[in-house]
Amino acid sequence: MGGLDNLIANTAYLQARKSTEGDTREMQRRRKSLSLPKPEQCTEVRQALPAEYESICEQQPIGKRFFKEFLETVPEYLVARDFLDEVSNWELAEDNAKSSIMQSLVTNFLKSGSKGYLAFMSSDLASKCQAATEKDYESILQLAKEETKAFLQEKPFQDFQRTPFYDKFLQWKVFERQPVNEKYFYEFRVLGKGGFGEVCAIQVKNTGKMYACKKLDKKRLKKKGGEKMALLEKQILEKVNCPFIVTLAYAYESKSHLCLVMSLMNGGDLKYHIYNVGERGLEMNRIIFYSAQITCGILHLHSIRILYRDMKPENVLLDDNGNCRLSDLGLAVQVKEGKTITQRAGTNGYMAPEILKEENYSYPVDWFAMGCSIYEMVAGRTPFKDFKEKVSKDEVKKRTLEDEVKFEHANFTAETKDICRLFLAKKSEDRLGSRYGLFPMFKKHAFFKTINFHRLEAGLIDPPFVPDPSVVYAKDVADIADFSEIRGIEFDDKDKQFFKKFATGAVPIPWQEEIIETGLFEELNDPNRIATGECEHKLNGHSTTLFSYQDEESGLF
Repeated sequence: MGGLDNLIANTAYLQARKSTEGDTREMQRRRKSLSLPKPEQCTEVRQALPAEYESICEQQPIGKRFFKEFLETVPEYLVARDFLDEVSNWELAEDNAKSSIMQSLVTNFLKSGSKGYLAFMSSDLASKCQAATEKDYESILQLAKEETKAFLQEKPFQDFQRTPFYDKFLQWKVFERQPVNEKYFYEFRVLGKGGFGEVCAIQVKNTGKMYACKKLDKKRLKKKGGEKMALLEKQILEKVNCPFIVTLAYAYESKSHLCLVMSLMNGGDLKYHIYNVGERGLEMNRIIFYSAQITCGILHLHSIRILYRDMKPENVLLDDNGNCRLSDLGLAVQVKEGKTITQRAGTNGYMAPEILKEENYSYPVDWFAMGCSIYEMVAGRTPFKDFKEKVSKDEVKKRTLEDEVKFEHANFTAETKDICRLFLAKKSEDRLGSRYGLFPMFKKHAFFKTINFHRLEAGLIDPPFVPDPSVVYAKDVADIADFSEIRGIEFDDKDKQFFKKFATGAVPIPWQEEIIETGLFEELNDPNRIATGECEHKLNGHSTTLFSYQDEESGLF
Protein backbone atom coordinates (compact mmCIF):
# COMPACT_ATOMS: atom_id res chain seq x y z
CA MET A 1 0.00 0.00 0.00
CA GLY A 2 3.00 2.27 0.42
CA GLY A 3 3.16 3.13 -3.28
CA LEU A 4 -0.55 3.91 -3.44
CA ASP A 5 -0.40 6.03 -0.29
CA ASN A 6 2.51 7.97 -1.76
CA LEU A 7 0.67 8.49 -5.05
CA ILE A 8 -2.43 9.79 -3.27
CA ALA A 9 -0.38 12.09 -1.02
CA ASN A 10 1.64 13.46 -3.95
CA THR A 11 -1.45 14.00 -6.11
CA ALA A 12 -3.23 16.00 -3.40
CA TYR A 13 -0.08 18.01 -2.72
CA LEU A 14 0.57 18.84 -6.39
CA GLN A 15 -3.08 19.79 -6.89
CA ALA A 16 -2.88 22.17 -3.92
CA ARG A 17 0.25 23.77 -5.40
CA LYS A 18 -1.71 24.48 -8.58
CA SER A 19 -4.59 26.12 -6.68
CA THR A 20 -2.65 28.96 -5.05
CA GLU A 21 -4.31 31.64 -7.18
CA GLY A 22 -7.51 31.63 -5.16
CA ASP A 23 -9.27 29.79 -7.99
CA THR A 24 -11.10 27.13 -6.02
CA ARG A 25 -14.79 27.58 -5.33
CA GLU A 26 -14.31 26.94 -1.61
CA MET A 27 -11.59 29.58 -1.38
CA GLN A 28 -13.67 32.14 -3.27
CA ARG A 29 -16.58 31.54 -0.90
CA ARG A 30 -14.30 31.89 2.08
CA ARG A 31 -12.70 35.10 0.80
CA LYS A 32 -16.04 36.73 0.06
CA SER A 33 -16.91 36.36 3.73
CA LEU A 34 -13.86 38.26 5.00
CA SER A 35 -13.95 41.90 6.05
CA LEU A 36 -11.56 44.31 7.72
CA PRO A 37 -12.27 45.73 11.18
CA LYS A 38 -13.77 49.22 11.31
CA PRO A 39 -11.40 52.17 11.94
CA GLU A 40 -12.91 52.83 15.37
CA GLN A 41 -11.90 49.29 16.37
CA CYS A 42 -8.22 50.08 15.85
CA THR A 43 -7.67 52.38 18.84
CA GLU A 44 -5.59 49.91 20.82
CA VAL A 45 -3.32 49.10 17.87
CA ARG A 46 -2.94 52.82 17.06
CA GLN A 47 -1.71 53.49 20.59
CA ALA A 48 0.54 50.43 20.76
CA LEU A 49 2.18 50.63 17.33
CA PRO A 50 5.54 52.48 17.42
CA ALA A 51 5.63 55.38 14.96
CA GLU A 52 8.78 54.13 13.21
CA TYR A 53 9.18 55.38 9.64
CA GLU A 54 11.55 52.66 8.46
CA SER A 55 9.35 49.85 9.77
CA ILE A 56 6.00 51.22 8.58
CA CYS A 57 6.96 52.90 5.30
CA GLU A 58 9.92 50.88 4.04
CA GLN A 59 9.86 47.39 5.56
CA GLN A 60 6.18 46.48 5.91
CA PRO A 61 4.72 45.91 2.41
CA ILE A 62 1.20 47.13 3.22
CA GLY A 63 2.46 50.20 5.07
CA LYS A 64 4.81 50.95 2.16
CA ARG A 65 1.95 50.76 -0.34
CA PHE A 66 -0.33 53.08 1.64
CA PHE A 67 2.49 55.57 2.24
CA LYS A 68 3.26 55.70 -1.48
CA GLU A 69 -0.42 56.28 -2.24
CA PHE A 70 -0.49 59.11 0.30
CA LEU A 71 2.58 60.75 -1.27
CA GLU A 72 0.69 60.99 -4.56
CA THR A 73 -1.75 63.45 -2.95
CA VAL A 74 0.89 66.16 -2.29
CA PRO A 75 2.96 67.39 -5.29
CA GLU A 76 6.15 68.03 -3.29
CA TYR A 77 5.91 64.60 -1.67
CA LEU A 78 5.18 62.93 -5.01
CA VAL A 79 8.38 64.37 -6.50
CA ALA A 80 10.35 62.86 -3.62
CA ARG A 81 8.73 59.47 -4.20
CA ASP A 82 9.37 59.60 -7.95
CA PHE A 83 13.00 60.53 -7.39
CA LEU A 84 13.60 57.56 -5.08
CA ASP A 85 11.86 55.24 -7.55
CA GLU A 86 14.13 56.46 -10.35
CA VAL A 87 17.22 56.11 -8.15
CA SER A 88 16.20 52.51 -7.48
CA ASN A 89 15.84 51.91 -11.23
CA TRP A 90 19.31 53.36 -11.77
CA GLU A 91 20.87 51.17 -9.07
CA LEU A 92 19.30 48.03 -10.54
CA ALA A 93 19.94 48.84 -14.20
CA GLU A 94 22.28 46.85 -16.42
CA ASP A 95 25.76 48.37 -16.52
CA ASN A 96 25.39 49.60 -20.10
CA ALA A 97 22.26 51.61 -19.19
CA LYS A 98 23.44 53.18 -15.94
CA SER A 99 25.13 56.23 -17.44
CA SER A 100 22.11 57.48 -19.40
CA ILE A 101 19.75 56.93 -16.44
CA MET A 102 22.12 58.84 -14.17
CA GLN A 103 22.21 61.76 -16.62
CA SER A 104 18.39 61.88 -16.68
CA LEU A 105 18.18 61.78 -12.88
CA VAL A 106 20.48 64.76 -12.48
CA THR A 107 18.77 66.73 -15.24
CA ASN A 108 15.20 66.02 -14.11
CA PHE A 109 15.56 66.29 -10.33
CA LEU A 110 18.79 68.01 -9.28
CA LYS A 111 19.13 70.97 -11.65
CA SER A 112 17.38 74.21 -10.69
CA GLY A 113 14.36 74.93 -12.88
CA SER A 114 13.70 71.29 -13.76
CA LYS A 115 10.10 70.07 -13.48
CA GLY A 116 10.95 67.55 -10.76
CA TYR A 117 13.42 69.75 -8.86
CA LEU A 118 13.87 68.66 -5.23
CA ALA A 119 13.06 71.97 -3.57
CA PHE A 120 13.60 70.54 -0.08
CA MET A 121 17.34 69.95 -0.66
CA SER A 122 19.75 71.69 1.68
CA SER A 123 21.40 74.81 0.29
CA ASP A 124 24.77 73.06 0.45
CA LEU A 125 23.59 70.14 -1.69
CA ALA A 126 21.72 72.46 -4.07
CA SER A 127 24.96 74.38 -4.69
CA LYS A 128 26.87 71.15 -5.31
CA CYS A 129 24.22 70.05 -7.81
CA GLN A 130 24.43 73.28 -9.80
CA ALA A 131 28.22 73.10 -9.98
CA ALA A 132 28.41 69.35 -10.60
CA THR A 133 30.02 67.86 -13.67
CA GLU A 134 29.55 64.29 -14.86
CA LYS A 135 32.26 62.91 -12.61
CA ASP A 136 30.32 64.21 -9.58
CA TYR A 137 26.94 62.78 -10.55
CA GLU A 138 27.16 59.51 -8.63
CA SER A 139 28.18 61.19 -5.37
CA ILE A 140 25.51 63.91 -5.53
CA LEU A 141 22.85 61.32 -6.33
CA GLN A 142 23.76 59.42 -3.19
CA LEU A 143 23.61 62.63 -1.14
CA ALA A 144 20.25 63.54 -2.68
CA LYS A 145 18.94 60.07 -1.92
CA GLU A 146 19.92 60.43 1.75
CA GLU A 147 18.34 63.89 2.04
CA THR A 148 15.14 62.74 0.33
CA LYS A 149 14.75 59.85 2.75
CA ALA A 150 15.41 62.19 5.67
CA PHE A 151 12.79 64.62 4.30
CA LEU A 152 10.13 61.89 4.03
CA GLN A 153 10.72 60.82 7.63
CA GLU A 154 9.72 64.24 8.95
CA LYS A 155 6.58 66.16 7.91
CA PRO A 156 5.38 63.73 5.21
CA PHE A 157 5.43 60.83 7.70
CA GLN A 158 3.70 62.95 10.35
CA ASP A 159 1.04 64.01 7.85
CA PHE A 160 0.56 60.40 6.75
CA GLN A 161 -0.38 59.37 10.30
CA ARG A 162 -3.35 61.76 10.21
CA THR A 163 -4.88 60.42 6.99
CA PRO A 164 -7.34 57.67 5.97
CA PHE A 165 -4.36 55.88 4.39
CA TYR A 166 -2.87 55.32 7.83
CA ASP A 167 -6.28 54.36 9.24
CA LYS A 168 -6.51 51.68 6.56
CA PHE A 169 -3.03 50.45 7.44
CA LEU A 170 -4.13 50.08 11.07
CA GLN A 171 -7.15 48.04 9.98
CA TRP A 172 -4.77 45.62 8.30
CA LYS A 173 -2.57 45.53 11.41
CA VAL A 174 -5.56 44.41 13.47
CA PHE A 175 -6.41 41.83 10.81
CA GLU A 176 -2.79 40.67 10.92
CA ARG A 177 -3.06 39.97 14.65
CA GLN A 178 -5.87 37.43 14.38
CA PRO A 179 -5.22 34.25 16.38
CA VAL A 180 -3.72 31.39 14.39
CA ASN A 181 -4.17 27.68 15.01
CA GLU A 182 -4.24 24.45 12.99
CA LYS A 183 -7.73 25.30 11.64
CA TYR A 184 -6.20 28.21 9.72
CA PHE A 185 -4.54 25.72 7.33
CA TYR A 186 -5.11 22.64 5.21
CA GLU A 187 -2.44 19.99 5.82
CA PHE A 188 -0.87 17.85 3.07
CA ARG A 189 1.86 15.25 2.83
CA VAL A 190 4.86 14.86 5.09
CA LEU A 191 8.00 16.23 3.42
CA GLY A 192 10.59 15.14 5.96
CA LYS A 193 11.42 14.89 9.63
CA GLY A 194 13.66 16.60 12.14
CA GLY A 195 14.81 15.89 15.66
CA PHE A 196 11.53 16.89 17.30
CA GLY A 197 8.88 16.14 14.69
CA GLU A 198 7.77 16.14 11.07
CA VAL A 199 7.81 18.77 8.34
CA CYS A 200 4.68 18.79 6.22
CA ALA A 201 3.18 20.89 3.43
CA ILE A 202 0.27 23.14 4.42
CA GLN A 203 -1.96 25.70 2.70
CA VAL A 204 -3.56 28.85 4.14
CA LYS A 205 -7.31 28.44 3.69
CA ASN A 206 -8.07 32.11 3.02
CA THR A 207 -5.30 32.82 0.52
CA GLY A 208 -4.19 29.51 -0.99
CA LYS A 209 -0.56 30.23 -0.10
CA MET A 210 1.52 27.08 0.39
CA TYR A 211 4.05 26.75 3.21
CA ALA A 212 6.16 24.14 4.98
CA CYS A 213 5.19 23.50 8.60
CA LYS A 214 7.84 22.31 11.03
CA LYS A 215 5.90 20.54 13.79
CA LEU A 216 7.74 20.25 17.10
CA ASP A 217 6.25 17.62 19.39
CA LYS A 218 5.68 19.28 22.78
CA LYS A 219 6.32 16.11 24.78
CA ARG A 220 9.45 15.26 22.79
CA LEU A 221 10.75 18.82 23.27
CA LYS A 222 10.27 18.61 27.03
CA LYS A 223 11.76 15.12 27.32
CA LYS A 224 14.89 16.13 25.38
CA GLY A 225 15.16 19.61 26.90
CA GLY A 226 14.85 21.23 23.49
CA GLU A 227 12.64 24.18 24.44
CA LYS A 228 15.44 26.74 24.54
CA MET A 229 16.83 25.66 21.16
CA ALA A 230 13.35 25.72 19.57
CA LEU A 231 12.62 29.21 20.87
CA LEU A 232 16.04 30.47 19.73
CA GLU A 233 15.46 29.15 16.21
CA LYS A 234 12.05 30.82 16.14
CA GLN A 235 13.42 34.15 17.38
CA ILE A 236 16.27 34.08 14.85
CA LEU A 237 13.86 33.30 11.99
CA GLU A 238 11.71 36.27 13.06
CA LYS A 239 14.70 38.60 12.73
CA VAL A 240 15.60 37.42 9.25
CA ASN A 241 14.29 39.35 6.24
CA CYS A 242 16.26 38.16 3.24
CA PRO A 243 15.22 36.56 -0.07
CA PHE A 244 17.99 33.99 0.32
CA ILE A 245 16.91 32.59 3.71
CA VAL A 246 13.70 30.74 4.47
CA THR A 247 11.06 33.05 5.93
CA LEU A 248 9.03 32.42 9.07
CA ALA A 249 5.41 33.38 8.35
CA TYR A 250 3.53 32.03 11.38
CA ALA A 251 4.23 30.49 14.80
CA TYR A 252 1.35 28.74 16.54
CA GLU A 253 0.52 25.83 18.81
CA SER A 254 -1.85 22.89 18.58
CA LYS A 255 -2.73 20.58 21.44
CA SER A 256 0.31 18.41 20.77
CA HIS A 257 2.76 20.52 18.73
CA LEU A 258 4.52 23.85 18.42
CA CYS A 259 4.50 24.82 14.76
CA LEU A 260 6.81 26.98 12.65
CA VAL A 261 5.28 27.86 9.28
CA MET A 262 7.99 28.73 6.76
CA SER A 263 8.69 29.17 3.05
CA LEU A 264 7.82 26.06 1.05
CA MET A 265 10.73 25.19 -1.20
CA ASN A 266 9.43 22.80 -3.83
CA GLY A 267 12.66 22.31 -5.79
CA GLY A 268 14.53 20.04 -3.40
CA ASP A 269 17.89 20.63 -1.71
CA LEU A 270 21.25 21.06 -3.43
CA LYS A 271 22.54 17.77 -2.05
CA TYR A 272 19.76 15.99 -3.94
CA HIS A 273 20.63 17.83 -7.15
CA ILE A 274 24.37 17.17 -6.73
CA TYR A 275 24.03 13.41 -6.23
CA ASN A 276 20.69 12.31 -7.68
CA VAL A 277 20.20 14.24 -10.93
CA GLY A 278 22.48 13.29 -13.83
CA GLU A 279 26.20 13.04 -13.22
CA ARG A 280 27.49 13.93 -9.77
CA GLY A 281 28.06 17.65 -9.37
CA LEU A 282 26.41 20.68 -10.94
CA GLU A 283 27.01 22.79 -14.02
CA MET A 284 29.28 25.78 -13.42
CA ASN A 285 26.64 28.42 -14.20
CA ARG A 286 24.42 26.92 -11.50
CA ILE A 287 27.30 26.72 -9.03
CA ILE A 288 28.14 30.41 -9.49
CA PHE A 289 24.49 31.48 -9.26
CA TYR A 290 23.77 29.44 -6.11
CA SER A 291 27.06 30.51 -4.51
CA ALA A 292 26.19 34.18 -5.05
CA GLN A 293 22.75 33.75 -3.47
CA ILE A 294 24.15 31.72 -0.56
CA THR A 295 26.83 34.36 0.00
CA CYS A 296 24.15 37.07 0.21
CA GLY A 297 22.20 34.95 2.69
CA ILE A 298 25.19 34.36 4.95
CA LEU A 299 26.16 38.03 4.81
CA HIS A 300 22.62 38.99 5.87
CA LEU A 301 22.86 36.68 8.88
CA HIS A 302 26.24 38.12 9.81
CA SER A 303 24.93 41.69 9.43
CA ILE A 304 22.43 40.99 12.23
CA ARG A 305 25.09 39.14 14.27
CA ILE A 306 23.85 35.63 13.59
CA LEU A 307 26.30 32.76 13.03
CA TYR A 308 24.77 30.03 10.85
CA ARG A 309 27.04 27.08 11.77
CA ASP A 310 25.36 24.56 9.46
CA MET A 311 26.16 25.66 5.92
CA LYS A 312 26.03 22.62 3.61
CA PRO A 313 24.26 21.79 0.33
CA GLU A 314 21.64 19.73 2.17
CA ASN A 315 20.46 22.92 3.91
CA VAL A 316 20.15 24.95 0.70
CA LEU A 317 16.69 24.61 -0.83
CA LEU A 318 15.35 25.59 -4.26
CA ASP A 319 12.00 27.30 -4.78
CA ASP A 320 9.61 26.88 -7.73
CA ASN A 321 11.62 29.33 -9.84
CA GLY A 322 15.06 27.88 -9.08
CA ASN A 323 16.23 30.48 -6.55
CA CYS A 324 17.86 29.10 -3.42
CA ARG A 325 17.47 29.82 0.28
CA LEU A 326 19.33 28.77 3.39
CA SER A 327 17.22 26.61 5.68
CA ASP A 328 17.40 24.87 9.07
CA LEU A 329 18.63 27.54 11.45
CA GLY A 330 18.50 25.12 14.37
CA LEU A 331 22.25 25.51 15.04
CA ALA A 332 22.33 29.26 14.40
CA VAL A 333 23.35 31.44 17.30
CA GLN A 334 23.26 35.14 18.13
CA VAL A 335 26.78 36.55 18.60
CA LYS A 336 27.29 39.39 21.04
CA GLU A 337 29.34 42.27 19.66
CA GLY A 338 33.05 41.66 20.07
CA LYS A 339 32.49 38.15 21.48
CA THR A 340 33.29 34.68 20.15
CA ILE A 341 31.72 31.22 20.45
CA THR A 342 33.26 28.10 22.01
CA GLN A 343 30.51 25.47 21.71
CA ARG A 344 31.19 22.76 19.13
CA ALA A 345 28.42 22.68 16.51
CA GLY A 346 28.10 21.85 12.84
CA THR A 347 28.23 18.88 10.48
CA ASN A 348 31.25 16.63 10.11
CA GLY A 349 33.10 17.46 6.89
CA TYR A 350 32.03 21.12 6.89
CA MET A 351 33.35 22.27 10.28
CA ALA A 352 36.24 24.74 10.26
CA PRO A 353 39.58 23.86 11.92
CA GLU A 354 38.96 26.25 14.82
CA ILE A 355 35.75 24.40 15.72
CA LEU A 356 37.46 21.01 15.49
CA LYS A 357 40.30 22.25 17.73
CA GLU A 358 37.70 23.58 20.20
CA GLU A 359 39.08 27.10 19.95
CA ASN A 360 37.08 30.32 20.14
CA TYR A 361 35.47 31.04 16.78
CA SER A 362 33.18 33.46 14.98
CA TYR A 363 31.83 34.31 11.51
CA PRO A 364 34.74 32.87 9.45
CA VAL A 365 33.53 29.31 10.22
CA ASP A 366 30.57 29.91 7.89
CA TRP A 367 32.93 30.85 5.06
CA PHE A 368 34.94 27.66 5.55
CA ALA A 369 31.71 25.68 5.17
CA MET A 370 30.94 27.81 2.11
CA GLY A 371 34.23 26.69 0.57
CA CYS A 372 33.37 23.06 1.31
CA SER A 373 29.98 23.53 -0.36
CA ILE A 374 31.34 25.13 -3.54
CA TYR A 375 33.89 22.31 -3.78
CA GLU A 376 31.12 19.73 -3.37
CA MET A 377 28.93 21.33 -6.04
CA VAL A 378 31.83 21.03 -8.50
CA ALA A 379 33.33 17.66 -7.58
CA GLY A 380 30.37 15.70 -6.21
CA ARG A 381 32.31 15.06 -3.01
CA THR A 382 33.50 17.08 -0.03
CA PRO A 383 37.11 18.36 0.16
CA PHE A 384 38.20 15.93 2.86
CA LYS A 385 36.09 12.83 2.16
CA ASP A 386 35.44 11.09 -1.15
CA PHE A 387 31.98 10.11 -2.35
CA LYS A 388 30.71 7.09 -0.32
CA GLU A 389 34.14 6.70 1.28
CA LYS A 390 33.95 4.84 4.60
CA VAL A 391 36.03 6.91 6.97
CA SER A 392 35.84 7.79 10.66
CA LYS A 393 35.02 11.24 12.02
CA ASP A 394 38.50 11.39 13.53
CA GLU A 395 40.06 10.79 10.11
CA VAL A 396 37.94 13.55 8.53
CA LYS A 397 39.02 15.83 11.38
CA LYS A 398 42.69 14.95 10.80
CA ARG A 399 42.41 15.64 7.06
CA THR A 400 40.61 18.94 7.66
CA LEU A 401 43.34 20.11 10.03
CA GLU A 402 46.37 18.84 8.11
CA ASP A 403 45.70 18.13 4.42
CA GLU A 404 45.90 20.65 1.62
CA VAL A 405 42.87 20.69 -0.63
CA LYS A 406 43.31 18.90 -3.96
CA PHE A 407 41.45 19.99 -7.09
CA GLU A 408 41.46 16.86 -9.23
CA HIS A 409 38.02 17.18 -10.82
CA ALA A 410 38.14 18.40 -14.43
CA ASN A 411 35.39 21.00 -13.86
CA PHE A 412 37.46 23.13 -11.47
CA THR A 413 38.24 26.43 -13.21
CA ALA A 414 41.10 28.65 -12.09
CA GLU A 415 38.60 31.08 -10.48
CA THR A 416 36.80 28.26 -8.66
CA LYS A 417 40.05 26.84 -7.31
CA ASP A 418 41.09 30.28 -6.09
CA ILE A 419 37.87 31.09 -4.24
CA CYS A 420 37.81 27.61 -2.67
CA ARG A 421 41.39 28.05 -1.45
CA LEU A 422 40.50 31.45 0.02
CA PHE A 423 37.44 30.08 1.82
CA LEU A 424 39.23 26.91 2.98
CA ALA A 425 42.25 28.62 4.55
CA LYS A 426 43.22 26.73 7.72
CA LYS A 427 43.71 29.93 9.72
CA SER A 428 40.52 31.93 10.17
CA GLU A 429 42.35 35.25 9.81
CA ASP A 430 43.55 34.22 6.33
CA ARG A 431 40.09 33.20 5.16
CA LEU A 432 38.03 35.16 2.64
CA GLY A 433 35.34 36.88 4.68
CA SER A 434 37.37 36.88 7.90
CA ARG A 435 36.92 40.63 8.32
CA TYR A 436 33.28 41.71 8.48
CA GLY A 437 32.32 44.47 6.10
CA LEU A 438 34.40 43.25 3.15
CA PHE A 439 31.49 42.32 0.88
CA PRO A 440 33.12 44.08 -2.11
CA MET A 441 35.88 41.44 -1.90
CA PHE A 442 33.29 38.76 -2.64
CA LYS A 443 31.63 40.72 -5.42
CA LYS A 444 34.90 41.56 -7.11
CA HIS A 445 36.32 38.05 -7.09
CA ALA A 446 36.68 36.65 -10.62
CA PHE A 447 34.48 33.69 -9.65
CA PHE A 448 31.51 36.11 -9.51
CA LYS A 449 32.41 38.17 -12.58
CA THR A 450 29.11 37.28 -14.30
CA ILE A 451 26.96 38.29 -11.30
CA ASN A 452 25.38 41.73 -10.83
CA PHE A 453 24.72 41.56 -7.09
CA HIS A 454 22.28 44.50 -7.01
CA ARG A 455 20.10 42.82 -9.61
CA LEU A 456 20.52 39.43 -7.95
CA GLU A 457 19.28 40.77 -4.61
CA ALA A 458 16.32 42.42 -6.36
CA GLY A 459 15.34 39.11 -7.97
CA LEU A 460 16.03 40.40 -11.48
CA ILE A 461 18.34 37.59 -12.62
CA ASP A 462 16.72 34.46 -14.04
CA PRO A 463 17.95 31.25 -12.38
CA PRO A 464 19.86 28.91 -14.71
CA PHE A 465 17.72 25.93 -13.67
CA VAL A 466 13.96 25.73 -12.97
CA PRO A 467 12.64 22.67 -11.07
CA ASP A 468 10.00 20.53 -12.75
CA PRO A 469 6.61 21.57 -11.23
CA SER A 470 5.23 18.05 -11.71
CA VAL A 471 7.92 16.45 -9.54
CA VAL A 472 7.81 16.09 -5.75
CA TYR A 473 11.41 16.55 -4.59
CA ALA A 474 10.95 14.63 -1.34
CA LYS A 475 11.24 11.07 -0.08
CA ASP A 476 8.26 8.77 -0.49
CA VAL A 477 5.82 9.06 2.40
CA ALA A 478 6.49 5.43 3.36
CA ASP A 479 10.25 6.12 3.59
CA ILE A 480 9.82 8.84 6.21
CA ALA A 481 9.79 7.04 9.54
CA ASP A 482 7.06 7.80 12.04
CA PHE A 483 7.91 9.08 15.50
CA SER A 484 7.18 6.83 18.44
CA GLU A 485 4.72 8.12 21.01
CA ILE A 486 6.19 9.84 24.06
CA ARG A 487 4.62 8.68 27.31
CA GLY A 488 4.83 9.87 30.90
CA ILE A 489 5.26 13.58 30.12
CA GLU A 490 2.91 16.07 31.77
CA PHE A 491 2.81 19.84 31.26
CA ASP A 492 2.84 22.34 34.11
CA ASP A 493 2.18 26.09 34.21
CA LYS A 494 5.79 26.83 33.22
CA ASP A 495 5.38 24.71 30.09
CA LYS A 496 2.12 26.44 29.20
CA GLN A 497 3.76 29.85 29.57
CA PHE A 498 6.52 28.72 27.22
CA PHE A 499 3.99 27.51 24.64
CA LYS A 500 2.22 30.87 24.83
CA LYS A 501 5.51 32.73 24.38
CA PHE A 502 6.29 30.63 21.32
CA ALA A 503 2.88 30.88 19.61
CA THR A 504 2.87 34.53 18.49
CA GLY A 505 0.80 34.13 15.31
CA ALA A 506 1.58 35.87 12.03
CA VAL A 507 4.96 37.49 11.35
CA PRO A 508 4.16 40.97 9.90
CA ILE A 509 6.33 41.24 6.77
CA PRO A 510 5.78 37.71 5.37
CA TRP A 511 2.07 37.87 6.23
CA GLN A 512 1.65 41.19 4.42
CA GLU A 513 3.57 39.83 1.42
CA GLU A 514 1.19 36.85 1.34
CA ILE A 515 -1.89 39.10 1.50
CA ILE A 516 -0.65 41.24 -1.42
CA GLU A 517 0.74 38.36 -3.49
CA THR A 518 -2.50 36.33 -3.33
CA GLY A 519 -4.77 39.27 -4.23
CA LEU A 520 -6.58 39.47 -0.89
CA PHE A 521 -5.23 42.97 -0.31
CA GLU A 522 -6.94 44.33 -3.42
CA GLU A 523 -10.15 42.44 -2.68
CA LEU A 524 -10.61 43.72 0.86
CA ASN A 525 -9.61 47.28 -0.11
CA ASP A 526 -12.22 47.46 -2.87
CA PRO A 527 -14.65 50.22 -1.73
CA ASN A 528 -17.48 48.56 -3.65
CA ARG A 529 -16.94 45.18 -2.05
CA ILE A 530 -19.67 43.80 0.20
CA ALA A 531 -18.83 40.93 2.52
CA THR A 532 -21.38 38.11 2.73
CA GLY A 533 -21.82 38.55 6.47
CA GLU A 534 -20.06 39.41 9.68
CA CYS A 535 -18.66 37.52 12.58
CA GLU A 536 -17.53 39.10 15.84
CA HIS A 537 -14.06 38.09 16.88
CA LYS A 538 -12.42 38.85 20.23
CA LEU A 539 -8.96 40.38 20.06
CA ASN A 540 -7.41 41.43 23.37
CA GLY A 541 -10.82 41.88 24.89
CA HIS A 542 -12.28 43.93 22.02
CA SER A 543 -14.82 42.78 19.44
CA THR A 544 -13.44 43.07 15.93
CA THR A 545 -15.33 42.26 12.75
CA LEU A 546 -12.97 40.06 10.79
CA PHE A 547 -14.75 37.04 9.43
CA SER A 548 -18.17 35.81 8.55
CA TYR A 549 -17.55 32.30 7.28
CA GLN A 550 -17.70 29.45 9.78
CA ASP A 551 -18.13 25.70 9.53
CA GLU A 552 -17.61 22.73 11.78
CA GLU A 553 -14.38 21.72 10.09
CA SER A 554 -12.61 25.04 10.06
CA GLY A 555 -14.07 27.18 12.84
CA LEU A 556 -13.49 30.88 12.24
CA PHE A 557 -10.80 30.13 9.72
